[in-house]
Amino acid sequence: MENNNIGTVLIPWDFTSVADYALEHGFNFAKKTGCTKIVLNHIIKKGADKTIPFEKLKQIANNVSGKDNIVVEALVIEGNIFSTIAEVAEEINAELVIMGTHGLKGMQKLTGSWALKVIVSSKVPFVVIQDHPKYSELRNIVLPIDFKMESKEKLNWVSYLARYYKAKFFIIKPNTTDLGFLKKIKSNIIFSRKFMDKRNVEYEIVTAEGKHSFAQDTINYAKEIDADMIQILSTKNIGLADYVLGAAEQYIIANTAKIPVMVINPRNDLTKFGSFV
Repeated sequence: MENNNIGTVLIPWDFTSVADYALEHGFNFAKKTGCTKIVLNHIIKKGADKTIPFEKLKQIANNVSGKDNIVVEALVIEGNIFSTIAEVAEEINAELVIMGTHGLKGMQKLTGSWALKVIVSSKVPFVVIQDHPKYSELRNIVLPIDFKMESKEKLNWVSYLARYYKAKFFIIKPNTTDLGFLKKIKSNIIFSRKFMDKRNVEYEIVTAEGKHSFAQDTINYAKEIDADMIQILSTKNIGLADYVLGAAEQYIIANTAKIPVMVINPRNDLTKFGSFV
């Protein structure tokens, strides 16, 4: 994410209805941010014939290319879904990846427990969707902030979205009595307030009910306020156990309310963005 738009949105394509939904979201996003290109990317196994999928995807791209002055291109390549989407996103300098999911049944035909692996290999944020966009605008965005130091990294994208949308950000913090966690959460909240005040971003701070896990409380609150997006951070250095047992993020990503989720991955090169100053 940089101040000068690269202008490309990447949409992984699996020829299902959720890919169509992702394209709808992609057009909305591109129109709002000034992006001029959408790339539809289908991945095939090594050695597979790409002729038929490419012709099908090219037809889909051609049918919508030029709408709202946005070019839509088809890209079919060999690869591994766990790494190739991220590689393509970086190669084409994508602003964002918008990806459809089938909920806990899978993403790009993957089981939910492994879906997160597609996202965490990417330096480019993903917006994961399950349905048609309810609105063309982003009005209410839920931003969970916990005790983790990496929570501050989400603010880069708060600043980005605030440039294009007149959205209100609802910062939700965990309901905990742990003194160690409370101190870290307070520090992150203070940082977030200063960040948003400096940029005149509208926000509200709420405390989770605490009746469920923080992930579930976040989903419940987002549903309550009719949120257009939940903005989360993936687990840093996520391991095998997180995929098998289920990292909290995957439950938010596959939320039953079908609210779009922006997933940002912790990274070590944030200094080039200069957005924490």
